[in-house]
Amino acid sequence: MRIREDKLVFLDLETTGGNASRHRIIEIGLIEFVAGQKVREWSSFVNPDCAVPPFIQNYTGIDETMLADAPAFEQLAPSLLDILDGGVLVAHNARFDYGFLRNEFRRADLRLSMPTLCTVKLARAMYPGHKSYSLDALIERHDIDCAGRHRALGDARAMLDFFEIARHEHGDKALEAAAVPQLRRPTLPPALDPEIVSKLPGGPGVYLFYDAAGRLLYVGKSVNLRARVLSHFSADHAVHKDMRISAQLADVRCIQTAGELGALLTEARLVKEASPVHNRRLRRQSGMFTFSLDTDGEFHRAVLLGESDLDTSEPGANFGLFRSKRAANNALKRICTRDGLCLRRSGIEKGSGPCFAYQLGRCRGACAGRESALMHNIRLAAALAGLRLSAWPFSGTIGLRESDPIRGRQAIHVFDNWCWLGSAERTEDLRPMLEDGAKPKFDLDVYRILKSWLRRNADRCEIIRLDDLRQPAASSA
Repeated sequence: MRIREDKLVFLDLETTGGNASRHRIIEIGLIEFVAGQKVREWSSFVNPDCAVPPFIQNYTGIDETMLADAPAFEQLAPSLLDILDGGVLVAHNARFDYGFLRNEFRRADLRLSMPTLCTVKLARAMYPGHKSYSLDALIERHDIDCAGRHRALGDARAMLDFFEIARHEHGDKALEAAAVPQLRRPTLPPALDPEIVSKLPGGPGVYLFYDAAGRLLYVGKSVNLRARVLSHFSADHAVHKDMRISAQLADVRCIQTAGELGALLTEARLVKEASPVHNRRLRRQSGMFTFSLDTDGEFHRAVLLGESDLDTSEPGANFGLFRSKRAANNALKRICTRDGLCLRRSGIEKGSGPCFAYQLGRCRGACAGRESALMHNIRLAAALAGLRLSAWPFSGTIGLRESDPIRGRQAIHVFDNWCWLGSAERTEDLRPMLEDGAKPKFDLDVYRILKSWLRRNADRCEIIRLDDLRQPAASSA
């Protein structure tokens, strides 16, 4: 662990009891601590979908009315996993908190794998000879101000305060040395040179696994490359895919980026270009399909379009993005069945006269003259609205600047109508990609990556308007 480089996540949970396999989380509080600095705090109630024992309510001050409208853990899981990715989990009695998190993620069909650091053990190593190392004892012994005791974020703050006190009194090196015995030590693959592992960088980027013949096995991304690569080899968290990769792995290469967005885009591009053996997500698909609305007489109908027919200049005119015709048609059938729309009038089935669904009472009768074309058109448009692709929220081409001042990296990622045109370190290097007359190719993964990233970072990303750079440079006299 390197305090001035790694990401630490100080986390505390409040739960309905002490058994990680039976009891549930009711509150999460965490502090993200990156490169020796506090980056953000985050907390949320969690609806456990079960009763909260009275003694837990008295102990924490959290009652069932406070949890009634809280999100379930499954709803929080993806964003929480993003925060934890590439970090070291720091908790007081880390075995307890980590066990609860792993079980909750498992229920959500997700996998958590990360090194842990217990502040109980850390306190014993840094301040030996005391009778108690409970959080209350640390708060009293080190005069820590904890206004929110027995609440998740309050306890996480107390842990961070203790960590900073120990850091101030003993220094980073001593604190790192005390942490070493706790951190899970990976068992390296037999063909992988330990020297390669020792040179793995921290910070965001993409890592590539190769076998002895130079064949690309796997591409992944992380906000902390070194921690993420090592997590693949942790014996405590081995899964079948990791075991197969470890048996073949002979080389690891890293591409460092200026931030998370650059890592996500680079991972998606490399997986499509190289089709690594063990990557399934982001692999190039045979096609992409969407729906648009067209008119068949009085009735509107959904028309299936292939990738070549998708108008990237007006994505809002399209509904849904699907990997196959079958997936697209199945999605439309589910919508029609749910809302009592006519499969025939909606464009799925051919023929004339009342459809079979009408005979079963699943169609409101647009095909039998029982529902007007106007009403059916309105309901079809409303049903498809939830699938509508988001319109490009900017007036033209933009650049999103990412910076990593700790490692001296920056990048400007260029987008137009959800299409990624490329990236460069400096504004003056963008002109070639902006003046390229080729029509940009719409990519479903880039669309999803960018849409999600903008939603999470809208208030703290630097947007550069780039349309002026499309003009030819003025020639000198």
